[in-house]
Amino acid sequence: MDKAVTFYTLIVTIGAYTGSLFLNKRVSSPFTHPVFVSTLVIIGVLVSSNVHYKEYEGTKEMLGFFLGPATVGIAVPLYQNRAILFRNIIPSIAGIMAGSIVSITATILMLKGLHLSSEVIRSLSLKTITTPMAVEVAPIIHGNAILTAIFVVVTGMLGAMTGPWVMNKMGIYDPLSRGLALGVQAHGIGTAQAALEGRLQAAIAGVAMGINGIFVSVLAPVIIPWITK
Repeated sequence: MDKAVTFYTLIVTIGAYTGSLFLNKRVSSPFTHPVFVSTLVIIGVLVSSNVHYKEYEGTKEMLGFFLGPATVGIAVPLYQNRAILFRNIIPSIAGIMAGSIVSITATILMLKGLHLSSEVIRSLSLKTITTPMAVEVAPIIHGNAILTAIFVVVTGMLGAMTGPWVMNKMGIYDPLSRGLALGVQAHGIGTAQAALEGRLQAAIAGVAMGINGIFVSVLAPVIIPWITK
């Protein structure tokens, strides 16, 4: 039965994502982004089929197995575009750090203005670093790891959905700039979106995601408790 459920959920996942890719090609919009549409479809189908989220574990593990090679694969375009990265290394790192600080500070101040609890504020402040790092840092700053994981996924999805659209409206077409923005603000999902735009964007987004994650992991335990006092 478990194998049958796993096979069913795997087919639903692949079918939903394939269909959402087709929809996005036909109707280009932030709201037809493949990750957003496929997530809604998968949740809808599994809920209507009375499939518990724990029964999705098998499919998650199967797909997660391929995440490692896919992540390592980013090293190929990174190596091919290393000259561009090295030429722009200082402004790139400066931009990543500035983006991280502004994102954390603006998020905390906005949520404090809404009078949300300290736990929620601290959990949400880690929304722009990748999930594995965020859930480890959350307990250190007295945040909730589960809330943090949810916020990270939602942020990545929204960033991948709206990021390219916003940059197009603002006239930002430089591949390095787009890669940095997607990698810093939308981490893994943003890097996947950057890969759809080009190899250079993917390479830069991957580097930005990694540096941003390290920087925030070091900075967060110092700056977040101080700002949230």
